[in-house]
Amino acid sequence: MNEKAPPPAAVLWDMDGTLIDSEPYWIGAETELAARFGIEWTHEDGLALVGNPLTVSALAMIDRGVDLAPDDVISYLLGRVTAQVRQDVPWNADARALLDAVVTAGIPCALVTMSYSMLADAFVSRAPDAFAVVVTGDQVTHGKPHPEPYLTAAARLGVDITQCVAIEDSPAGVGSAYTSGAATIGVRRLTPLEPRPGLSRVRSLEGLDVAALSRIVGGEMIDELGADV
Repeated sequence: MNEKAPPPAAVLWDMDGTLIDSEPYWIGAETELAARFGIEWTHEDGLALVGNPLTVSALAMIDRGVDLAPDDVISYLLGRVTAQVRQDVPWNADARALLDAVVTAGIPCALVTMSYSMLADAFVSRAPDAFAVVVTGDQVTHGKPHPEPYLTAAARLGVDITQCVAIEDSPAGVGSAYTSGAATIGVRRLTPLEPRPGLSRVRSLEGLDVAALSRIVGGEMIDELGADV
């Protein structure tokens, strides 16, 4: 491949799990809320919701016996996680290093998250000037794994989605980015990532740089997982 391939038109970042290790915050909040209604909520229950719209999480908890309206479940979870992020942003060091490199190179970035604006704003305030566009779960009609969030980000940036790199860590997020047409990198964090034609899968973002992103948007695929999803 050409080592001097043009850089991506933009890099589109998932937040929870990809940029920040916030999934323990979410699972902790879910466990706390479930306990208020005498319901056992396991780590595996939390993992099953990673990357999905908050409405999906709310309905799953209600189905298990949380006697609240969906909006009230969402409000509780968002409030707990936002408070923790404001106190301490749990950056994933590999993602922070790559984000810094992308920003330094002058490549536009978008944050594409199924968290709502309240949480995204708390995070972005701790990552000033990194994101030209922020797309949140309460700004789209169809959440991940639908492609709308990523298509919205590219449209707001004014770039061709097929010239963008999207970085995700969950099956729902990968599905959203991949079907949008973005060159997609799935980083293996908490949940398995099934192979797809042309999908890059890595164990960590450590070692990736702007040149690697340029090659990936140019058609190169990296697969560090193989049979181990």
